[in-house]
Amino acid sequence: MNPITLLLIMITIFAGTLLTMVSSHWLLMWIGLEINMLAIIPILMKNYKPRSTEAATKYFLMQATASMLLMFTILLNATYSGQWNITNTHNQFTPITITIALSMKLGVTPFHFWVPEVTQGISLLAGMLLLTWQKLAPISIMLQIHPWMNLNILLLIALLSILVGGWGGLNQTQLRKILAYSSIAHMGWMMAILMFCPSLTMLNLLIYLALTIVMFTTLNLNTSTTVLTLSNLWNKTPMITLTTMIALLSLGGLPPLTGFLPKWMIIQELSKNSNIIMVMIMAIMALLNLYFYMRLIYNTFLTLFPTFNNMKMKWQFQTTNQTRLMPPLIILSTLSLPLAPTFSTLY
Repeated sequence: MNPITLLLIMITIFAGTLLTMVSSHWLLMWIGLEINMLAIIPILMKNYKPRSTEAATKYFLMQATASMLLMFTILLNATYSGQWNITNTHNQFTPITITIALSMKLGVTPFHFWVPEVTQGISLLAGMLLLTWQKLAPISIMLQIHPWMNLNILLLIALLSILVGGWGGLNQTQLRKILAYSSIAHMGWMMAILMFCPSLTMLNLLIYLALTIVMFTTLNLNTSTTVLTLSNLWNKTPMITLTTMIALLSLGGLPPLTGFLPKWMIIQELSKNSNIIMVMIMAIMALLNLYFYMRLIYNTFLTLFPTFNNMKMKWQFQTTNQTRLMPPLIILSTLSLPLAPTFSTLY
């Protein structure tokens, strides 16, 4: 792709998301979502392969359906309230339909079927953009309308997303599908705490973004797309292998890593609101995610690829790629747990 064209497309993607995030007018929010959706289609089809074309088509159809339902909800709300600004709804039907539309945008259960397939059909960098930046606009809308959303529907979607995100990744061998199911599970944790403490949703989102970017950057650096190729990392980049293990443990939510912080705070906040049974179910289902993270760690850190010479390390005949953003992202995603008292004062 032409660099100037790629730059214009990326600017359009960022502008569409920012327009949605800073708007308080329903029509401008919808326009921002549409600009963002139409601009990312060329990024998904950058490789010009049948699989990427199929993935882009699935993404477009799902997002177009969600946008149609969202516009229907916006028009219905404008009919009852007489204005286009974000205000409390005047009927019970509007919060349900807007929750469904935004859930389709985010790819949470039961509208999650497109997420693994689309992520598998595109490149690693496009998948990183799909699972990180594309989540910002729908979540920003949810943060603005959370006081009048339906709590029971949100909790049901959250529990199903955590279950499907853990269960669906158990038998996967493709790393992009595993990260897609991991994204579904993390979205479930964010939606579970949305109506009780929106600032915790933001904290969970920021930590999830840092961890996912680290994982995709590491996989792209080594061009790893399957679990089998992870066993080659020890022969190529031992330090990156250690980084991958720590990032996966942080994704699983193990202390004393950063990924433990949002789960700890969410469980504490839900317990304060007398949701003990839900907290117990969420914590148990999170073990499913931890299992396939540990499976990746075993293939990455505890196995050596067979070699035909006495030297285990592979010669580096070419210059390595630049990883300027990796050190700060690794520190933020793994060593930020001591900042928990500071984060707790924010909410």
